[in-house]
Amino acid sequence: MKRGIPHPHTADAVGRAARCLAALLCTIALSAGSHERPVGRDADWSSYNGHPDGDHYSALADINTSNVGKLEEAWHTTWAEPGDPETNPLVVDGIVFAYTPALHIVALDGATGRTLWTFDPGLQGIPVAPGVRFTGPARGMAFWRHGKERRLLAGVMQYLFAIDPSTGRLMTTFGRDGAIDLREGLRGNPADFYVSLTTPGIVFEDEVIVGFRTSETHPAPPGDIRAFDVRTGKLRWQFHTIPHPGEPGSETWPQAALPAAGAANNWAGMALDVDRGIVYAPTGSAVSDFYGADRVGDDLYANTLLALDARTGKRIWHFQGVHHDVWDRDFPAPPTLLTVERNGRRIPAVAQPTKQGYVYLFERVSGRPLFPIHELSYPASSVPGEVTSPTQPRPDLPAPIARQRLDESTLTERTPAAHNWALEQFRSFISDGQFVPMAVNKPTVVFPGFDGGAEWGGAAVNPRRGILYINANDVAWTGSLVPTVNGGGLGSALYQQNCSSCHGPERKGSPPGIPSLVDVSSRLSGDEIASVIRNGRGRMPPFNAIQSYFLSALIRYAETGEEPAGAPRASPAERGNQDGGRSDMQASIIDDPLPAAYRFGGFVKFLDPDGYPAVKPPWGTVNAIDMNSGRFLWTVPLGSYPEISGQGIGQTGSENYGGPILTSGGVLFIGATIYDRKLHAYDARSGALLWEGALPYSGTATPATYKAHGKQYVVIATSNARTPGEPQGGGYVAFALPDR
Repeated sequence: MKRGIPHPHTADAVGRAARCLAALLCTIALSAGSHERPVGRDADWSSYNGHPDGDHYSALADINTSNVGKLEEAWHTTWAEPGDPETNPLVVDGIVFAYTPALHIVALDGATGRTLWTFDPGLQGIPVAPGVRFTGPARGMAFWRHGKERRLLAGVMQYLFAIDPSTGRLMTTFGRDGAIDLREGLRGNPADFYVSLTTPGIVFEDEVIVGFRTSETHPAPPGDIRAFDVRTGKLRWQFHTIPHPGEPGSETWPQAALPAAGAANNWAGMALDVDRGIVYAPTGSAVSDFYGADRVGDDLYANTLLALDARTGKRIWHFQGVHHDVWDRDFPAPPTLLTVERNGRRIPAVAQPTKQGYVYLFERVSGRPLFPIHELSYPASSVPGEVTSPTQPRPDLPAPIARQRLDESTLTERTPAAHNWALEQFRSFISDGQFVPMAVNKPTVVFPGFDGGAEWGGAAVNPRRGILYINANDVAWTGSLVPTVNGGGLGSALYQQNCSSCHGPERKGSPPGIPSLVDVSSRLSGDEIASVIRNGRGRMPPFNAIQSYFLSALIRYAETGEEPAGAPRASPAERGNQDGGRSDMQASIIDDPLPAAYRFGGFVKFLDPDGYPAVKPPWGTVNAIDMNSGRFLWTVPLGSYPEISGQGIGQTGSENYGGPILTSGGVLFIGATIYDRKLHAYDARSGALLWEGALPYSGTATPATYKAHGKQYVVIATSNARTPGEPQGGGYVAFALPDR
């Protein structure tokens, strides 16, 4: 495919006509004004990230730069149960709607934290296998109202529930007795796939538009974006993120790959231009994430920002941020709508952050880049069968929000011993910046790491000034490919297929985020390991299709790295008998464990022997960017490691998950940091730290602000899921100014 400066792609005459129409609509929109959402005093936080446009903004100003230092805890609620909800709660009419760590849905009094009702998805007749519990991130919900009708649309793993927000009871006219199974209607047997609604859908008129999280290896369903009727649950439209044969974009795939290709899914969330009826949906990579010999080509619409007609699902324009992704460079965050000024004109725009640290800016209707984007050349892969793209896009402005290249001058100097260790390790790596193809059995530096740059928290914007605020990780990781070992035993095959991409071929993981499985039997019983595999835990998805005979073999291998003595290779008939007849997928795992010649060698965070990032600080930042000019206004470290903060090495910053919110009082609130367990408040104009509030667990979520009984509150979800060595639990903490 010929490439120049990226622009919305059109594949046929219909596409060219649509592009012309889009340009005309853009001209009309610009001449008519900016169509901004009115900035008024809004007591609610009724959409994920504040509003459908994803602005993370509140017009409330009772808490402002002059008094934020007086904030104190108003209430808190906790649950002593493991889980990682990462929820940006909704607040409507003073009622907070949120998830518990175990993914129960609760309504809390916004002034006191008192529980008003609880919805337990496990008590609703949902066909859950014995011993399986609901788990994983649940970052928010959607709220719909029309006249006196109101519905809370909440995802719990593969189910989308419609709940009466007044009572917590199911709206049984929706879907099947109040729920939709999002695995259905994609491809094949729904039970063969992992699907989870980790980020909420977005409401437009009387429909809810959803994506989902899924597996990053085969088998995975195609990541179709779908709209459902909010009253009935009936499917309204379905956009194929992996085109069907003959559809526009299918020419960027090998035709033989299309029937089984998977992912390219919208897991990070969306933004909606309500006035224009356009939904903006970023997608992730196609499976398998790191070796794409079976999908040679650009692989549309993976790693793509899609602009779709919200009423029909028809594509208006798109931009692919990574061609043929083999680095897991998903678009990791929902886009943010804003208005920028150019040559005296106010232009409706959409900003899209990336894991690699770029922030792209486009006109909303036409998709025209508002800063130049160039296709730069990168080296070809040396791995047999792999064909990487010769070029990848990069915007001229803004500058990246995280460092782009690791060399000896940027290695840690925390202690001489840590530096010497890092230098020795670094000299065994491949390190040449972005989009360097991974090699076989030799670590390649990924910097910023697999968790960004930007992550799922996204950005906040000042709707009056066009200033974007975004946090970033600045930690290096490494990755490599390893040859597939075929002909091994059952446990080894299952481990390679399902576990090694995270826990590594030697079961060492990348602690603390990805635990080691070496000596796991000293920490967990066989039944507990089975429960984690079936149910998932934290960021690990469930693998509930692995049953009985297969599960015991996998557990044995995970515990010891060895096959059970004399373990037989069961015949397909025996497997069918032992697993209730559901043997097709599992039989393929055994008979042909991994058809790919190479697989990912595992995520490895570049940490020094003491567990700190092996690069110079800052390890995490929060940034303010003037999107009118692309100029940075300020950057400050975000977060700290309390145990080393007094050792004279300054403010280090730290890993951070969850995004900021901005108020018209001029305060930028953000939690996100793991180790210091604080909610932070910054002066939005200068970046000065104005206040920090202590949290019982890490505030790895995006906060919300609202009014209840005439008083402004700031609330944030907390959990210890990212610090597994600490007591597990989670809850919500709300702060407010003291009563006079």
